[in-house]
Amino acid sequence: MKDPRIEKLAYNLINYSVSLQPGEKVLIENFGVQKELVTSLVAQAYKAGGFPFVSLKEPQIDREMMLGANPEQYAKIAEFEGNVMKEMDAYIGLRAGDNINELSDVPAEKLKINGETVGKMHTSIRVKQTKWVVLRYPSASMAQLSGMSTVGFEDFYFQVCTLDYSKMGEAMESLVTLMNQTDRVRLVGEGTDLRFSIKDIPAIKCAGQLNIPDGEVYTAPVRDSINGTITYNTPSPYQGFVFENVSFTFENGKIVKATANDTERINKILDTDEGARFIGEFAIGVNPFIHEPMQDILFDEKIEGSFHFTPGQCYDEAPNGNNSAIHWDLVNIQRPEYGGGEIYFDDVLIRKDGRFVIPELEKLNPENLI
Repeated sequence: MKDPRIEKLAYNLINYSVSLQPGEKVLIENFGVQKELVTSLVAQAYKAGGFPFVSLKEPQIDREMMLGANPEQYAKIAEFEGNVMKEMDAYIGLRAGDNINELSDVPAEKLKINGETVGKMHTSIRVKQTKWVVLRYPSASMAQLSGMSTVGFEDFYFQVCTLDYSKMGEAMESLVTLMNQTDRVRLVGEGTDLRFSIKDIPAIKCAGQLNIPDGEVYTAPVRDSINGTITYNTPSPYQGFVFENVSFTFENGKIVKATANDTERINKILDTDEGARFIGEFAIGVNPFIHEPMQDILFDEKIEGSFHFTPGQCYDEAPNGNNSAIHWDLVNIQRPEYGGGEIYFDDVLIRKDGRFVIPELEKLNPENLI
C-alpha cells in the first residue's frame, strides 16, 4: 500500500513546485534510487498532462566515475546531459543516497572537474531555463545525522516538506519589500561583526518552488562592499568533508583569511577560481519546523532563526556580478541556544536572537507560520 504522505509530496512537487502544465516535459533525476516517490512523480506528471522523463543515478557509481575523471570526458558528459536538459520545461532533482560522505575520498582536483563541467551545465541550463525543484529523501543516515530515530525522522521530514508553503510565501512579502528598500546590513554575533550593502539587488522569496524543504528570502551583497568577520556555528558538508568552526575575514568583498577544522582544505576550495573568495548570496532562514543542523545544506539553510552567507556563484535573480564554479551555503544560527545575534537593516534592528522584532515582520516568526 502506498504511503499517502508520498502521494501528497509528489502531488505538491508536480502541481505547485514546478507547476507542470499540459504538454510540458519534466526530467525526474534520482540520485540513489527511491522507487516509490519516483513512481508517484511519474503518475502525477501524467495526471497533469505532462510528459515525464526519468534518469536514475547511484552515488557510489558517481564516485567511481569521478575518481578517474578528466576534463575532456566530463565536458562530453556535461554536453550529453545538457542536450537532454535543454529539451525540458521542468526538473525535479531527488537526492536519496545513503551516505552523505560518499565523495569524501575523491581528490579535490577531480571534484573541481565535475563542478566546472556538469555543475556549470546545471547553472547555465537547468537553473536558467527550467522550472526546477531539488529535494532530499529520508534515509537511516539522515536520521542518524539529525539525532532521530528512522521513523521519527520520516515524520519530521514529511511535516517539513508538505507544510503550507503558499501561506509562508504570503508572509514573506513584507520581508522582500523591506530588503528591496535596504542599503546597509550588519550581522552581529559570537565571532561575527560584518557589514555590507544589498542596495539595488533584488530580494527573492523561496517558498516551496525551488527547494523542498524551503523557507528563505535571499539576495546578494554588493560584491566589494563586505568588510569584517563572520564565524559560522553549524557543521557544513562540502565535497565529501564536513567543515566546522569556519571563519572568514573580508576586506572590500574578498575573503582574505579563512580558517576551519581543516584550514588547508577550505582554502583550496576558495582558490577554485577568482569568484570563490567573494560572496554570491545572503539569505534569511524561516522554516518553523527546522530547528537543528543535520549536516544537510538543503535543510540547514532553512533553519528557523538562521542566515546563510554564501561564497561563490550568485543567482541570476539576485545578481551581483560574481561568477564561480562553487556555491556553498554556510549557515549561522542566531537563536539564544546558539549564542544569539542580531541583524540590522540601515541601523534598525530587525531580528534579535532569531526572532523578528519589528511589527511588519512578526508574521514570519515560527508560531505564525504553522
